[in-house]
Formats: sequence, C-alpha cells, structure tokens
Amino acid sequence: MSFEFPKRIDLARVPTRIEKLKKVSNYFEGPQIYVKRDDFTGVATTGNKIRKLEFLLADAVEQNCDCVITCGSYNSNHARATAVAAAKVGLKCHLVLRDGMRAPMEGNLFLDRLVGAEVEYVTHEEYKQIDGIMQEVAERFHSEGHNPYIIPEGGSNEIGSLGYVKAAEEIAQQLKSMKLQIHHIVTAVGSGGTYAGLLLGKFLYDLPMQFHGINVCDDAAFFTKKIDSLLKKIQKRFDLDLPISKKDLSIIDGYVGKGFGLSSQEEIDLIKQIAQTEGLILDPVYTGKAMLGLKDQIRQGRFKPDENLLFVHTGGIFGLFAKKSLFF
Repeated sequence: MSFEFPKRIDLARVPTRIEKLKKVSNYFEGPQIYVKRDDFTGVATTGNKIRKLEFLLADAVEQNCDCVITCGSYNSNHARATAVAAAKVGLKCHLVLRDGMRAPMEGNLFLDRLVGAEVEYVTHEEYKQIDGIMQEVAERFHSEGHNPYIIPEGGSNEIGSLGYVKAAEEIAQQLKSMKLQIHHIVTAVGSGGTYAGLLLGKFLYDLPMQFHGINVCDDAAFFTKKIDSLLKKIQKRFDLDLPISKKDLSIIDGYVGKGFGLSSQEEIDLIKQIAQTEGLILDPVYTGKAMLGLKDQIRQGRFKPDENLLFVHTGGIFGLFAKKSLFF
C-alpha cells in the first residue's frame, strides 16, 4: 500500500546502518541480534526523536509558527533534540522540564542551554498537568505577539509518529537489500510514538516480522491503550484503513525497574557489559532497560536461537553524563 507523507524537514542523517551484534548474540545465547543504529541520526540531534521532529517542525513552519513549546524530564533527549532542531530551522524554543531545579548543568540540559532554549522547571506533581501548563505558556506567547506550536511529550502524536512509519519503510528497503530475514523487531517504549509508527509501517509495507515494545515507564495496559488510540488518530488524519487492532500490539512489561529515568545496578552493569563486549553505548533511560528486558526474555524462551532479531537503538548517549557517578 502506498502512503504519501506530508512535508518534512531534512534533519536526520538517514538511512542509519543495520549492524550485527555478534558478541552480544553469543553472550545472550539466543537469536542472532542486529541493531538499527538510530543513535547515528546526528550528533547533537542523535536518537529517535529527530525523525519525529522532521515532520513536527515542518508542520510548525507550514503554520507560520515562530516558536515551539515542549516538555520532558530535566535530562530529556526529546527536549534536547527539539531545542537543537528548532535553532537549526530558526524557531524559538521553550522547554518545560520536570524536577530540574537542582539538576547539574550537564548532558542534555547543558545542550538545551547552549543552543539558546528557554527553560522553566516544574515539580513532579505539577508535571502531571503538563498539557495544561504548555497551553498556558502558549497563551502567554500569543499575548506577546508570537505564534507558538506545542509539541507533546516525546513528539508522540499523529504527526510525530510518522517519523517511524518512514523508518519502517527504510528498514524494509534495507532488509531487502541485505537479503536478511528478521523475525522480531524490539524497541524501547517511553511515550509510544516510535512503536506506533513502526507498527503502522508493518501494515503499510507488509513486513512479516513481529514488533515488540519494552516499556520503560508506566505499564503494558497504559501503553496498549495509548498506542491503540494514537494509531486510530493517525489513520483518521491520513485517511488510512489498515486492519490494526489491540491484539497486534506486543508490549513487554516488567522492566521499568526503579522507575522512569532511575537506574538499578543490574541495568548499569549491563550497559557497561555491552559497551565493553561490543563497543555499543546504550543509555540509562531507554535502551539500557530495553536491552535488559531483551536479555531476560531470551532467557525465558520468547525469542529462539534459530531466529534473527533487530533491536532499535533510539540513542540517548547524553543521558549518560548526568549519571556518570553510578558507573565507576
């Protein structure tokens, strides 16, 4: 089925490579593991968020907006990518960040400031009303003569998710060129847009493998409901009629650990082990938790030794710097 994408701004360095993780595959004693290197989508714009922002910022420019407003934790990859990309295309950026009042000025937060983003902080409790807070900021900007554009947490709405519909198309082309059969694709799930886009791409491009998301916050029930709703919104907005239902979603729960952005020693140890085994740098918020979940699911027998599996590396390297004291 063909799909005509709306306008996007060329920001990401794509296609990103697919590489085999031979040593990790041997270490996990399961399927042959490959990695989609979306940590290579850029330098300051590294990670999965920039694929979403290509469509979101194009939409903002199309609407003649002069500033963007978004949110996240104080060390948010999405906030950093938005700040950098907004500077690149000439838009003012305002970030509403959770629990950053006493955060050290390093990692993603340092880059936010470096590229000129305005930052305001809210408490964990206040962040529960983040959509209302961003709307208030937008109204203030309107009163000052600006035309603001609100980007939701993680860029995960029906426009941002198109970034991973496009990535699914890219994966399909790469696997065909490589003559590589993949049985499972696994990605971290933090706001739902990456997984929603990939699953939509599965149906658009007739991809035969199963798509699994390992949630790094909340639980499977929360994300099943959220992603199902997002898929319906995407289909309605772009006039699609694909036979996707809740039963097609595979959210693997149980690896949130201490909570979103909080790291257990087991997660830290695995990040170090993967780095030293394969030279692959995972992050403590998304890919570290997802890789730990993958390792455990292989141990439990979900993924078989005679299968091939593709792990989507969603980036996040700058998140390591705020947690360096946990590693050594």
